Amino acid sequence: MKTAPVRPGVFSAMEVAASGLSAERSRMNVVAGNLANARTTRTAEGGPYRRLDPVFEAKPLAPRSFDPVLRKVETVELAAVRPDTTPGALVYEPGHPDANADGYVEYPNVNVVTEMVNMMTASRAYEAGVTSIESLKAMARAALRIGK
Repeated sequence: MKTAPVRPGVFSAMEVAASGLSAERSRMNVVAGNLANARTTRTAEGGPYRRLDPVFEAKPLAPRSFDPVLRKVETVELAAVRPDTTPGALVYEPGHPDANADGYVEYPNVNVVTEMVNMMTASRAYEAGVTSIESLKAMARAALRIGK
C-alpha cells in the first residue's frame, strides 16, 4: 500500500505553532525563576544567583522529506538554559551576612526591568501562537464545511 506524500498543511502548521508555544512557555519559566531570585545572595552552589538565559534552536519539521518546501519548515525548541556570566552588582552592606571582608555584598546579575520586558515579549509571542492555532482550527472547520 502506497501512502500519499506528506505536504505542509494544517497539521504541519499546528506543529510549528505548538513548538513555538512550548518554547515561549519555557522562556517564561526561566524568566520567572530569574525574577524570583533577583535578590538571592546565597545559593546551594555558593555565591549569588546567576541569571539564566534560554537558548532556542530551529529544527526541520521533516528533514528527510523529498519535498523541498517541507524541508524548509522548521519548529523551535529549547536547546539549553545557560547561566549568564556577567558579574552581579556589589553593594556596600557591612551588616549583611553575605558581605565580604570589605563589607560588600554581590547581588545577582538580574535586572528586573530587563526580565519584565523579556516576560512581556514571551507573553506576547505566546498569545500570537495561540491566535495562529485558533486561526488554523477555524480554517480546518471551514474546509470541513465545504465538503458537506
